[in-house]
Amino acid sequence: MPLSDLLLNAILYFFIPLWLLAGFGDWLFHRITHISETSGLKESLLHILMISEVGIPMLAGLFLEINALVIALMILGLIAHEATVLWDLRYSIERRRILPGEQVIHSFQELIPLMVLTLLLFLHWDQFTALITFDSRADFSLEWKRDPLPPSYLVTLFIGTALLVVVPFAEELWRCYRHASGKSLALSGKNAM
Repeated sequence: MPLSDLLLNAILYFFIPLWLLAGFGDWLFHRITHISETSGLKESLLHILMISEVGIPMLAGLFLEINALVIALMILGLIAHEATVLWDLRYSIERRRILPGEQVIHSFQELIPLMVLTLLLFLHWDQFTALITFDSRADFSLEWKRDPLPPSYLVTLFIGTALLVVVPFAEELWRCYRHASGKSLALSGKNAM
């Protein structure tokens, strides 16, 4: 098997599933540390932002030809994600306990996108070097993959993403929103007295 196939298989069948499992583990720790009663809605919204910052580039990589444009989107998404991680930690560290296991999971959530990006850069080195050297060979077109990923893989990935990330973090957002709404109703009731 060529090295390029091995790297692609590592991304698709090891790193991406591991990243989804880390996301689910992170959600479990948020439940254990009662995010809805501590850091609340703002931290939950920051989690949705971080999911978007790496999710959008991931979707681009799954469906589009990986060229200078997609690589730039991935790099910018990773930088934005790391900036939001710092914002999230600065906010939440003062409001709830971040357990050691959650900190380890955060390491996976930060390093896996970096490893996937690095492997993709090796697979598309010509477009990466063209991007960073401002070479005219850099392709900034939006083009569907010429050799699309198998539909069975994509369906399985989207089901896994829904079950391990989308539904849990939507539940977290809803739980935090309900708690924040309940607090504001209780405060308005006290002020009316």
